Amino acid sequence: MTAVLTTQPTRARRLTGITPSTGLAALLLGFVLVACLFPQLLTTGDPMAIDLTRTLEPPSWSNIFGTDSSGRDLYSRIVFGARESILVGLGAAGVSLTIAVVLGGTAALSGKVLDRVISGLIEVNLAFPTVLLALLVMAVFGPSKTTLIFAVGLGTAPGYARMVRGQVLTVKKEPYVEAAFALGHRWPTVIGQHILPNALRPLIAIFALSVGQSIVWASGLAFLGLGVAPPSPEWGALLDAGRIYITSAWWLEIIPGLVIAATAVAISTLSRAVQHRIERR
Repeated sequence: MTAVLTTQPTRARRLTGITPSTGLAALLLGFVLVACLFPQLLTTGDPMAIDLTRTLEPPSWSNIFGTDSSGRDLYSRIVFGARESILVGLGAAGVSLTIAVVLGGTAALSGKVLDRVISGLIEVNLAFPTVLLALLVMAVFGPSKTTLIFAVGLGTAPGYARMVRGQVLTVKKEPYVEAAFALGHRWPTVIGQHILPNALRPLIAIFALSVGQSIVWASGLAFLGLGVAPPSPEWGALLDAGRIYITSAWWLEIIPGLVIAATAVAISTLSRAVQHRIERR
């Protein structure tokens, strides 16, 4: 009887492909998605409503995440800030992977000289710390949402560019590519119909992973005062606003930080599950 009971969850996992961690990650991201699209369904509070009689109140039944220095409900601000934070992550991930595809694909499909030049450029950028590169971009162009997206995207692009280059080089050696050339297909046709679709397929999971990574990097820059400026409810801005209250009102820093970390972990968990599915196929 015990053996039957212990094998039932394993069979269910094999049939559905869903593990407890994947299910929990999907549940959390579902909550975040609802917060992005319909925040009014999760809270009736106004994220910008100021109540100076309730400043810096700790978490309670009336305000489950507490209030900030202006008496605004932190839970409502986190819910309404989800859309802006996810858009920053999506934008930075899009910039990062676009640069990666252009550089990595060009290096793998070009001659040896251009490949060495682009690969050397990628290696130099990899040796340069991501945070310093992003800080340099922010310092030159000034802090704004657009600059934040491009700074994070540019800082994370080199690692993905090297990954794209490796994928394209691997696909170029596959028998079906050689067969396409043997049948008389030209380079543009082979690249468009065979090399790029198969080489870039793993980027579906990598893009999701990059979104979570970009949210963390953007929040880190915001913590340094180089992100979206308060009073925006964007999660990085909440970290920046709560920084000076870390010893007197811990919830203003800890709770947004936990939300950012949990969202990033959930996105990473689901992206890895998608990647495993793709590799099995």
